[in-house]
Amino acid sequence: MILRGVIAIALPFAGPALAEGLLLQSPVACAPTDSCYIQQYMDRDPGPGAVDFTCAELTYDGHKGTDFALPTRAGMAAGVDVMASAPGVVRGVRDGMDDTGYTPERRDELAGRECGNGVVISHDNGWETQYCHLKQGSVTVVSGQTVGAGTVLGQIGQSGNAAFPHVHLSVRDADGTPVDPFDPDGRLDCDDTAGETLWADPPAYRPGGLLTLGFSDAIPDYALIKDGDAAADSLPVNAPALVIFAYFFGPRAGDTLRLDITGPEGQVIADEIALTRPQAQAFRAIGKRRSSTPWPEGSYTGTAELVRDGTALDSRTVQITLR
Repeated sequence: MILRGVIAIALPFAGPALAEGLLLQSPVACAPTDSCYIQQYMDRDPGPGAVDFTCAELTYDGHKGTDFALPTRAGMAAGVDVMASAPGVVRGVRDGMDDTGYTPERRDELAGRECGNGVVISHDNGWETQYCHLKQGSVTVVSGQTVGAGTVLGQIGQSGNAAFPHVHLSVRDADGTPVDPFDPDGRLDCDDTAGETLWADPPAYRPGGLLTLGFSDAIPDYALIKDGDAAADSLPVNAPALVIFAYFFGPRAGDTLRLDITGPEGQVIADEIALTRPQAQAFRAIGKRRSSTPWPEGSYTGTAELVRDGTALDSRTVQITLR
């Protein structure tokens, strides 16, 4: 799979908020514009609505942290480290919860343990960070341990109240009040991109994007897509259908997903799909059934482009060989 283009907005922050007394490193050992991504930011709307620090909708009502996510559960199985974002002392840990994640049937079971496996660290000046949803059996620190920025705490998992593999990072001040590390002054004016930040190197803001793109001989099951097991490595020329699917995050109403398959003899199928509602994650697919004759042997290229307000947020290309 080849990444052709991603809009990752390098917001022009004035600089780290050193006066705040806390300077954060990335909590994940992956690139947030490539092998992982930020699925949700802290909700800055005090009412029943939900907006992130840019006044966009990449959050949900009442969300009190930042979710650094993996595209699939296969990435979780491979193992991605979660690290302390700042030096401090471990105040509490929990491990042993499974990575099944949240379902409505588990609501009562997870009550009071929504964070799943996690670590809480106390920092200078009363600051505190919390890391939730770590992988079962991965926690490497103990209460009372002194850690530095970058100390491995565990791995990204899906324990507790988690619908996808991620680590939820919460930042709290000396009063226990949640603080948005992208906008610590707390004054939301939808143009805080030139303000202070708690990040030493602020992760680029992605307003949405593609997670995976692949070929199949049928519209795949959504669970297989989330697991990372839906894409075929190759297909026979007598495959009953040729399907391209795209898995993506952060779509809004009015966005468009463009999908295309081109083969040895030219375009096989193309479509523009209108997306009608905001979602955390979604997938779409298009395809064509085989006629009575086999597909032409050779290389096929699939492309996907997620478009918002006439601008491509993200585009990807993938190839497969039919024999």
